[in-house]
Amino acid sequence: MTTDIPDGIESSNEIKTETLGELSFFDGVPKPETAEKVYDYIDLGHAVDAFTKGIQIASMEAMKQGILEYGPANQTVVIFEELMDSKSFFLTANTTNVYMMSWLELGDEPMVIETPPDVLGIIDDHYFKYVADFGRLGPDKAKGGKFLILPPGYKGDIPKGYFVKQAKTHGHWVIWRGFKKNGDPKPAVRATKANYKVYPLSQKNKQPKMNFVNVSGQDINTIHKMDERIYEEINAVVQSEPSAAENPEILGTLAAIGIEKGKEFNPDPRMQAILKEAAKLGSAIVRTQMAKPRNEYLYKFKGTQWLNPLAYKSYLFEHNGVRLLDARSAFHFYATGITPAMSMKIIGKGSQYAIAYSDKDGNTFDGNKTYKYHIPANPPMKDFWSFTIYDNQTRSMLQTDQQFPGIDNNKKGLIQNKDGSWDIYIGPKAPKGMENNWIQTVPGKGWNTIFRLYGPLEPWFDGEWYPSDAVEVKV
Repeated sequence: MTTDIPDGIESSNEIKTETLGELSFFDGVPKPETAEKVYDYIDLGHAVDAFTKGIQIASMEAMKQGILEYGPANQTVVIFEELMDSKSFFLTANTTNVYMMSWLELGDEPMVIETPPDVLGIIDDHYFKYVADFGRLGPDKAKGGKFLILPPGYKGDIPKGYFVKQAKTHGHWVIWRGFKKNGDPKPAVRATKANYKVYPLSQKNKQPKMNFVNVSGQDINTIHKMDERIYEEINAVVQSEPSAAENPEILGTLAAIGIEKGKEFNPDPRMQAILKEAAKLGSAIVRTQMAKPRNEYLYKFKGTQWLNPLAYKSYLFEHNGVRLLDARSAFHFYATGITPAMSMKIIGKGSQYAIAYSDKDGNTFDGNKTYKYHIPANPPMKDFWSFTIYDNQTRSMLQTDQQFPGIDNNKKGLIQNKDGSWDIYIGPKAPKGMENNWIQTVPGKGWNTIFRLYGPLEPWFDGEWYPSDAVEVKV
């Protein structure tokens, strides 16, 4: 009872591979040393996947820990009253808005958040998934309002008079940006202190006092690890949150390396070595995906070096029914904040972004060199434009002699060309006479930049108006 075995079904008992070397089998069953090689390879693959697919989880845990350094959840609000400067380690923040944030921790009952007027606010959960907008793009329509956040599995009564949101996790990052009035951040700060509150629904008639902490100029760190300790940050979230809040496939990848709800994460020496190697590979992957993307969808303006940080403008990182894994990991390596508003074409509201790591010839920015950007006249905006430059390693503002490593068109003394355009210089020394149009770099260090347009109008979305690529100039 035999038949000819079709070609391609059987494998050789001696396999030579480029990746694992020689593999030996007895009639298709691996010999012990081969099984060890294969499982090391499998575990390494899972660990690399856990890094790239779980980087957003680690990022949110780091954000939580950075905020809680200044006080307990639900009671503490950290405010950059004099704006955020380059002393803070915070992914791709800007130098122009007033950043304010708190950590919401849900128990068994709903929590109320009273929000200030005229802000751009987001609530994201502990797994870095979108929950709600408030302010200019929220249901309160910039007037401020009362949001009722229901804990996971809540079955109780829901009172009227609130913007109600169902949460899937207990922990939440609440962040909002206030806006300067005639160059002054104080009105935004006062509005938050007067209006922002967090309290259990049962204490609506006896609200606890909030603690507002000014962290401008402080050494605050909200950035996740890029070595094997990233897995500990991911594990902290998995242990503290319901499994139903995350995709089962991501949780499966994490479980494959020992990160599983209700179980101790205690890798043995073999697995510790694998995690260390995987973190090196994961770090290399996300840095490459962000700075040198090979996918066309990441380019914002065709034919330029500007990158679109949000592939296909999808906050879910989806396109034609496909989850864009590379785009998701690159974004969360580089930036923070997830909201549908980032994806939407909203004329005259919110903000739009373009990122550059390279000059017009595709050469990575070098802190020893000086570059010029040309900003065409009549920028399509209701508010303002800005440049901010960042350290490639930390993705935080580049630390130089300038407290605020950025420029916007509201800056006093900014020189405008006769035709209404601007020239912005980025380099170690300012060109003579252009000191007010200059952002400083550090010789020997690279950098990247984000161009922001606030209150964007139609020509931006249509790709009809955009800043030039950077051109190297001699000073």
